[in-house]
Amino acid sequence: MTTVAALLRASSLPALETRILLEHVLGWRRTELITRDNEDLPEENVVRFEALAQRRTAGEPIAQLVGTREFFGLRFEVTPDVLIPRPETELLVEIALEKIAGIEAPRVLDLGTGSGAIAVGIASFQPHAHVWAVDRSTQALTVAARNAAKLLDADRPGGELTLLESDWTDALDPALRFELIVSNPPYIAQNDPHLSEGDLRFEPRTALTDEADGLAAIRTIIQTAPFFLASGGSLWLEHGYDQAANVRALLTARGFSDVRSERDLAGIERVSGGFLTA
Repeated sequence: MTTVAALLRASSLPALETRILLEHVLGWRRTELITRDNEDLPEENVVRFEALAQRRTAGEPIAQLVGTREFFGLRFEVTPDVLIPRPETELLVEIALEKIAGIEAPRVLDLGTGSGAIAVGIASFQPHAHVWAVDRSTQALTVAARNAAKLLDADRPGGELTLLESDWTDALDPALRFELIVSNPPYIAQNDPHLSEGDLRFEPRTALTDEADGLAAIRTIIQTAPFFLASGGSLWLEHGYDQAANVRALLTARGFSDVRSERDLAGIERVSGGFLTA
């Protein structure tokens, strides 16, 4: 007889990961893994769990194995075509919501939207915001569209997410102006050893590295963003743990004011930004 208890004892994975995979395979809630832990499981479910466990042992991310990841209280679809949303990126959404608070029908642009986590997070908690989500990957935009359709109220005052295939701002209507531009661009340097370790091995490389020094995409965004910001609008960027000073310098050189960095829950300067003044 194969039970949840037996699989938990036998699994070489951490107990939490084993439970997540079992919840996914069985369709059970976490409490059911406790209350039904001695129930005999169908063989097909055991086989499916063991296959997923082997893939996890080989390094595949849990989020890709189960197809979802929670972010900002919302459960997003995740595929190998998009970056897995991470807790530290929630800081960028928090800052975004703070910057547009009190603005009637603010216009927001998310550059490099991936799964749509940032754009959908903003749109979900600020229903009057008109949100554009841009990515150069058609596959990523397809995932973002499904997440928006699933997670956003169809009757929200700000309307549907506007999805656009574009290499940063290249395909945007030059007449557009936004009160806020946000981005979590690729900021890992091309020779960083982390790219060949852990979950990063299974995520789209183009979402992780600019194939340069880690600041190339950030430079591009900072240079072009002022053309699309309304007067008094702001730009906020997620970046690497050691890039804050460089990003602040780039923002200041481009003419942004009140430039500063904000720390994540680990105390790391994770997001930097500033305002465009007339």
